[in-house]
Amino acid sequence: MKWIYIFLAILGGMMIGIQSPINGSLGKKIGAVEGAFVSFFVGTMVLAFLVLFFGKGHITDLFQVPKWNLLGGFLGTMFVTFTIISVPKVGVAVTLLAGIIGQMAISVIIDHFGLFGMPKNRIDINRLIGIGLMLTALFFLYRGSE
Repeated sequence: MKWIYIFLAILGGMMIGIQSPINGSLGKKIGAVEGAFVSFFVGTMVLAFLVLFFGKGHITDLFQVPKWNLLGGFLGTMFVTFTIISVPKVGVAVTLLAGIIGQMAISVIIDHFGLFGMPKNRIDINRLIGIGLMLTALFFLYRGSE
């Protein structure tokens, strides 16, 4: 039954693939930071609706969480802003693969050390080869887009 989560992750990745050129186009028209603002504003409105009508959590516990837990919103904002800036310059494929490589590199480090309470998963040759192959793919995608 875990396959459903892999499917959801793939679907989420596809949405990012669609979101990036849409946000890139928006950023070209109104400005990168303004485009990120509009993107997050619309997202905030959708999430407010979902929390209001479908939320089952305890949003009032927000004041009890460690302050570093609040960095996720900041990091997401930076991701979207950097994507909006990059897409018009190097294209969707190069931007997204570079972003995925960044995600993989930091996730391997987080796994290795068990940071943020995650289970430890040691860096091994297979993980390093995987990231190396992704870097190779980035090289060819970038070279093909020049």
